[in-house]
Amino acid sequence: MAKRDYYEILGVDRNASQEEIKRAFRRLVREYHPDVRKDDPEANERFKEINEAYQVLSDPEKRARYDRYGHSGVEGAIRRDFEGDLGDFGFGPFEDLFETFFGTRRAPRAEWEGPQRGDDLKVSLEISLEEAVTGAEKAVEVRRLETCPSCFGTGTERGGGPETCPTCRGRGEVRHSRRTAFGYFTQITTCPQCGGTGTVLRNPCRECGGTGRVYARREVTVKIPPGIEEGTRLRIPGEGSAGVQGGPRGDLYVYVAFAPHPVFERHGRDLLCEIPISMIQAALGDEIEIPGLEGPIPLTIPPGVQPGQTLSLEGKGLPDRNGRRGDLYVRLRVEIPRDLSPEEQELLVKLAKLRGQRIKPPSKSLLEKVKELFS
Repeated sequence: MAKRDYYEILGVDRNASQEEIKRAFRRLVREYHPDVRKDDPEANERFKEINEAYQVLSDPEKRARYDRYGHSGVEGAIRRDFEGDLGDFGFGPFEDLFETFFGTRRAPRAEWEGPQRGDDLKVSLEISLEEAVTGAEKAVEVRRLETCPSCFGTGTERGGGPETCPTCRGRGEVRHSRRTAFGYFTQITTCPQCGGTGTVLRNPCRECGGTGRVYARREVTVKIPPGIEEGTRLRIPGEGSAGVQGGPRGDLYVYVAFAPHPVFERHGRDLLCEIPISMIQAALGDEIEIPGLEGPIPLTIPPGVQPGQTLSLEGKGLPDRNGRRGDLYVRLRVEIPRDLSPEEQELLVKLAKLRGQRIKPPSKSLLEKVKELFS
């Protein structure tokens, strides 16, 4: 009979985190343990199936092989009839091979046993160029683990508490014996029900499922210092996930990015903008104001500037943490009027004559000629 998909067995998505896989496993163990379902003849096989799926998906290396090759990628190398050399079996150093065959490795300490620091979290925050100059306070929303409000982190309901694990009988480890070409060997692994502690919770909390923590969304205020650079990582101590069994909270890391600006184009600390001017301003020069990150900036347009010419304003760009600032570059876009009045056309014709230029008016269009014919 074909094996079921391990993700389907645990009821998790293929992109599930290790924490989600662990929670799903604990929930299923509490539901399908043979001691709980004594009247169910299939409980034992179901429990073995759940345990097998967890043993693979909880191990990042095994999970990667399973995702790539399916069940064949995680079948024991011992069942391959020892074809090829030992390196083909997926064993590590010789010491690991020896421990695998003779069972000298002991179960690791459960990672959640005793007080444990909460996980660090990271979020991205987009700020404007103006906020990068002056600094700001921004609010970010994070989804993090909080101490369960129902059991206050104990993981049990009232009257509950730890009791000896029925699977390992308090040892924290289970032994599996196999027959191989070398004879029998025993492998010692962490107890899947108690996680190596030797105890399980009696009457676990219904709110958190016995973990002592639940997910919640929180709003955290982030202080942006003046002169911050794009890509800066800000650390906010104690704003990560809550710890386990009284452990300290993790930290929150905020990665800062700059939002696109409607006026300025950024090149490092330098800024570039494009400003429209009239042909009169381009010819005669002018004193105008242009937008800046901290308010209007005066700009002198020299007489005779050309379309596309760029003027620079030193020290009007973005600052760094030491107060040094980049420059602001202004590209001039000369706009030619499309709706000249007869008086304006006459003045331009006079100007052309004064400059020795001969202006030939455009010929009349066919439509205008037809109109004159019938008028």
